[in-house]
Amino acid sequence: MHYGLIMECDYRYGHTQEEAFDEALGMADAAENGGLDGVWLAERHFAAPRNPLDAMGAGIPSVVSAPLIISAAIVARTERLRVGVAVNVLPLNHPVRMAEEIATLDQISHGRIDFGVGRSGFMRAYEGYDIPYGESRERFQENLEIILAAWTNERFSYQGKHYTFNDVCVIPKPYQQPHPPLRMAATTKETFPQVGTLGYPIFVGLRGLDRPDLVRLLDDYRQAWKDAGHAGNGDVYLRIPIFVGGSQDEALADAEESTMTSYRRMAKNFAASASAAGATVDEDRTARGEALAAVTYEQLVRDRLAYGSPEGVISQLKMISEELGLSGIVAETNVGGLIPREKVAKSIDLFCKEVVPALR
Repeated sequence: MHYGLIMECDYRYGHTQEEAFDEALGMADAAENGGLDGVWLAERHFAAPRNPLDAMGAGIPSVVSAPLIISAAIVARTERLRVGVAVNVLPLNHPVRMAEEIATLDQISHGRIDFGVGRSGFMRAYEGYDIPYGESRERFQENLEIILAAWTNERFSYQGKHYTFNDVCVIPKPYQQPHPPLRMAATTKETFPQVGTLGYPIFVGLRGLDRPDLVRLLDDYRQAWKDAGHAGNGDVYLRIPIFVGGSQDEALADAEESTMTSYRRMAKNFAASASAAGATVDEDRTARGEALAAVTYEQLVRDRLAYGSPEGVISQLKMISEELGLSGIVAETNVGGLIPREKVAKSIDLFCKEVVPALR
């Protein structure tokens, strides 16, 4: 079982960018010293604190526009921690450059890199990069094919809609062979069986889904995995908001404002992205955006979060892990980016010292 942290590298209003990087690297140190298995960085663009809707995902101001560079800093200051990006937004990156940089990271870390990939369901970054969001699915598939070809062939050629390469030799190759472990994010109902058919480990979350809905989608993933003839029963990491306090009441009070701010902003982002997606995805995202706009804190605490005392969080995570058949839990420790730094640090410390040992 994998236990890790998601690092969104919050850029807090009224604080400097230097402080944001210091806080992020301190989280990585806490994960290493606390015995966690890994950290996963987000990829966010144009995420200024004065206009939080410019942030991808939950509207969190962030400095993590170059997650692979931050990953290099983390592997240089740690010895055993695995480092990944959850997720590399493939359509926004040049595939050969990404193949080179991730392979380099894998070499200098002696094989501690994980390769998380996705499209992102939010438009702000695409607009900033002048890439039509309607092309995101085809660009994602093409970029992934190119990256894997670059890693698994001495030389390769590729003819696609967006990129063409002729007899290219990408150096270095990854330390891990044939390449770093690949984990694909899934947020829409079409994606779950697609990932299962491909036989890839999956990264899922509860931000836009109730647990019963996620159970059904994971059933689709596992059925497609089985139908395609892959061994085992799939591989599922869950990204979940976790906040640990001295008591249940303390934890819920400390995290409420930040959490609800996040979900309100996320509802707006779902609505914005729906208009740029395909018809089926449009309906899915529109419905989820409407549901998020109406959700209450009590509903979130019951179905989608693990907030409370160490004992309460342990109980909640055990139940969720069994219900979803998880192979990994990745804690999102500051949903909304508004929880004070010292309280986030205390929560991470309790998670490492009391929650994870009990779960192991």
